[in-house]
Amino acid sequence: MSVMEKDTRSVILATGQTIMSRKGFSGVGLTEILAEAGVPKGSFYHYFKSKDAFGQALLDAYFEDYLAGIDAILAKPGLTGAERLMLYFANWCENQGAFDCQGRCLAVKLGAEVSDLSEPMRLALKAGTNGIIARMQAMIEAGAADGSLRTQGSAADMAATLYYQWLGASVMVKILRMHEPFEKAMEATRLSLGL
Repeated sequence: MSVMEKDTRSVILATGQTIMSRKGFSGVGLTEILAEAGVPKGSFYHYFKSKDAFGQALLDAYFEDYLAGIDAILAKPGLTGAERLMLYFANWCENQGAFDCQGRCLAVKLGAEVSDLSEPMRLALKAGTNGIIARMQAMIEAGAADGSLRTQGSAADMAATLYYQWLGASVMVKILRMHEPFEKAMEATRLSLGL
């Protein structure tokens, strides 16, 4: 793929992510995405076999960027495991509490919608969220090792439980359009981690 082709593909994906983070997957047609991206309609099928394939590529690109952000937190020098994990959750609150509490997370926005409609998209969501949980597990393990966290049970179980809790809080923030679910999730997180 040439540089120009990569750029066009990236523009289509970025435009799709922006629109779908507001309207969902089913609520957006390809014509709207391509018009906003300034790409001719016939070009879409040069890059993606179908809207489903586009959705999978969109989620893959989204999680690649999202996981890179977590990796940047993991790479920050001089922080304890607890500090890294709390920084991650502070970023979560900031990103998901933005735009009148409508957030930007495609796992929150598309998870329930597409998981029953598209197996490839469900698998992309599963791989991406598993990547998040694995990185949370690494932060919990580091916090247990450096003494900044105290947990009951395995780090893997704690990471999964915390992720599920925060995902639910993100949905409730969207429904209520207030930050209280994040405040409750943060309290429960701090309690669970002995902070």
